[in-house]
Amino acid sequence: MATIKIKQTRSRIDCPRVQRRTLDALGLTKIGRVVEHEDTPAIRGLIAKVSHLVTVID
Repeated sequence: MATIKIKQTRSRIDCPRVQRRTLDALGLTKIGRVVEHEDTPAIRGLIAKVSHLVTVID
């Protein structure tokens, strides 16, 4: 299955708790950190919730 790379580009400070927990679920804890996940609808949904904090890398 295809994979997707996600990079945290903005800070989690002053974000609602739900968004911080979403970043934790994705494995993102610091700005500049890149994680790789399988490209599933569930992961796409998590990315959509915090799209203003992350960037999808090809």
